[in-house]
Amino acid sequence: MRQNIHIIKSTIDEKGLHLHTEESLEGLAPTGQIIADSDNLSFIYLAETKDDYAHIRIEAKVWDDVKEALDKELNVFVVNEKESLKLESFQEELSYLIENIEGNGNYGEVMVSRVESVFLPKG
Repeated sequence: MRQNIHIIKSTIDEKGLHLHTEESLEGLAPTGQIIADSDNLSFIYLAETKDDYAHIRIEAKVWDDVKEALDKELNVFVVNEKESLKLESFQEELSYLIENIEGNGNYGEVMVSRVESVFLPKG
């Protein structure tokens, strides 16, 4: 069964962006792939488990910090009280996905509007 890792908050420090969860990260390996979940206004970073994939769900509530991490080219980690997992290729994958979402109605009007308002330069 696929595991869903929900991000409850985000913080930024000198080491990078930290996406906080209460769920276990044990046995997860980063894939370097990100997909969009337009219905739930989130990006999903895919992580591998022994038998399946886990979805690390990065919802719109933390996108402002994600934008700052992109702008500053920070490393991105998902963390809980005991574990930390660096999300490999996060910058490149998310930048590519944002480019694909821009003006693309296939992602849904709400997703496109929200991504453009947070991630794309104004003016």
